[in-house]
Amino acid sequence: MASTSVKSAYHAGIRDGAPFMLVIAPFAMLFGVLATEAGLSVFETLSFSVVVIAGAAQFTALQLMTEEAPTLVVLASALAVNLRMAMYSASLTPHIGGAPLWQRAIAAYFTVDQSYAVSVTKYEAAPDMSPEEKIAYFFGTVTPVCPLWWIFTLIGALVGEAIPASFALDFAVPITFLAIVAPALRTRAHIGAAITAAFLSLLLFSVPFNLGILLAGMGGMMVGARIEAMTETATS
Repeated sequence: MASTSVKSAYHAGIRDGAPFMLVIAPFAMLFGVLATEAGLSVFETLSFSVVVIAGAAQFTALQLMTEEAPTLVVLASALAVNLRMAMYSASLTPHIGGAPLWQRAIAAYFTVDQSYAVSVTKYEAAPDMSPEEKIAYFFGTVTPVCPLWWIFTLIGALVGEAIPASFALDFAVPITFLAIVAPALRTRAHIGAAITAAFLSLLLFSVPFNLGILLAGMGGMMVGARIEAMTETATS
């Protein structure tokens, strides 16, 4: 019976993660095209996606590399963009922290925006799920997403300039993040942080090496934390 429920949770994860396939494919292909245009080999491009497996950090690092930014700036910027993964991990720990070490290690590698957003939403909606069902569901969410990221990165790297400019693959980038962020804007703190970060990113657009995005993110987090603190004070 337990085995059946675990399989059902895994299949449910696949179903819930499947819609992201529509944007992951062009998103990954765009990275493959841009990476090879920037001078990376097909092997280097694919290795980038396999090792890092974080679209935002990959695009950030790639753009800074093409601008010949200092290596320290490239590494620091990519790390800063991926700091949200630490928050994702902390949020997932109460749900899958009791899984065997090997499962947690694999889950850590596959913790991406899509798997986190879908899994946490499910866990909050179904608090009676067992730890085994939760980890199975998590692995289900990444099954249609991550392999597609690798495959279409390779396709983009191989076909390169053969893709017509009219395809406008870059549409997938904002759509992906809107699909992830929009459902998470459930409180005034979330909304305030998002609006602040968006406003500051436009205001700081001219800052060298795209560091304005990092500053905008920090500003958004500060505003969100302040609103959260004010809300807790008002309700206590």
